[in-house]
Amino acid sequence: MVDVKRLAADILGVGVSRVKISPEAVEKLDEVVTKDDVRALIDQGLIWAEQERGVSRGRWRVRHVKKREGRRRGHGSRKGRRTDEEEVWKNKVRAMRRFLNTLKRSGRLEPRVWRQLYEMVKGNYFRDLGHLKTYINEHKLTKEPVR
Repeated sequence: MVDVKRLAADILGVGVSRVKISPEAVEKLDEVVTKDDVRALIDQGLIWAEQERGVSRGRWRVRHVKKREGRRRGHGSRKGRRTDEEEVWKNKVRAMRRFLNTLKRSGRLEPRVWRQLYEMVKGNYFRDLGHLKTYINEHKLTKEPVR
């Protein structure tokens, strides 16, 4: 039986532990001598390779549902550093002000319009730089659209 399993594993290209032999084939195993005999039993469906075991997604699904419900978000579950809200704000505002200043310096934005947009940036009117650009284009505040 051990030799037959080893030969079958070799033929099927799997490990010995994955080779399964049908109870009906047990009597025929005494007559098996060559690889061709084993191949014949495989063709008859009396010997086969079990499917490979995967990693279960069940635990992940449960955890995912919990996270969607707002659980598992405490301090102990967090990895990596978080950017301070103030730091995020500063970076966002600096990017938008830099963009407005380049438009003003290139003469694409009138000083009055520049001041108005500058104050809107300060007042947190725009979500991000993309929002600012969209606003400028939609309200046609420059001669040609900004990118």
